[in-house]
Amino acid sequence: MKRHDLIIYAQHLETRLITLDELGRLVGKHPAVLRRYIVYGLIDPAVESPEPLFEDTIVARVQKIERLKNDLGLNLMGCGLVMDLLEQISDLEAQLQHIRKERR
Repeated sequence: MKRHDLIIYAQHLETRLITLDELGRLVGKHPAVLRRYIVYGLIDPAVESPEPLFEDTIVARVQKIERLKNDLGLNLMGCGLVMDLLEQISDLEAQLQHIRKERR
C-alpha cells in the first residue's frame, strides 16, 4: 500500500496560493521563464516545497516586470533594480503618510 502525505496550504488572509503553471497561464508566460524570474529574485514563492506556490497578488508584479521589459527594454537585472526602488519609494511614502497623520 502506498503512503500518501496530506499537505495543507494555509490561505494568507484573502489571497489564494497558485502554482507556477497557473501563474504562467494567468500572465501568458511559460513556467521556465517564471523559474528564471525566481532565480533572479524578481518573484518569490510563498511556499517552496513540495512545489513553488505563489500568492495570487504576484500576478500584478509579473505584469509590471513584463511592462518594464517590453516598454522600457530593461533586462532582468534592470527590472530587479527598478522593482526594488519602487518598493522603497512605496515604503517611504507610507512612512511619510504615517508621520503626517501623527502630526495632525
